[in-house]
Amino acid sequence: MKFQRGILSEATDRTGVLLVNLGTPEAPSTPAVRRYLGEFLHDHRVVELSRWIWCLILHGVILRIRPKRSAAAYQTIWRESGSPLMSLTRKLTEGVEANLKKHGDENVSVTMAMRYGQPSVTDALEHLAGSGVNRVAVLPLYPQYSCSTTASVYDAG
Repeated sequence: MKFQRGILSEATDRTGVLLVNLGTPEAPSTPAVRRYLGEFLHDHRVVELSRWIWCLILHGVILRIRPKRSAAAYQTIWRESGSPLMSLTRKLTEGVEANLKKHGDENVSVTMAMRYGQPSVTDALEHLAGSGVNRVAVLPLYPQYSCSTTASVYDAG
């Protein structure tokens, strides 16, 4: 076995590192924000109300009103490279992978996922598996543990 800066692996093993952030709409448009908010606010870890009561509120009120206002807010911060959260998470992912490879671990593949939105946790795990990864370290990018953040990431995986 080799021990390289905290990653223990067989010489032929391939380790994946999955960086997971909260998520962002795919575009600063009302339909994209509606899809994102629907996925985010439908998670029982985020809103812990009776499902049928919450679904009435979510679909009857929130998803009819909030997406248009939120889309306008997203338009003020959106960049050519996409949402700030997406572009910064992408840069972090590239930097982590480059740093690991620079320090001699070529058997590591780093990818990112968004808990809500795209790329999804499921898609990212399938991508890692398809690239020959047989072990994955999942790193939620939240500053604290809570059911609505970190626990939700593990539910999705």
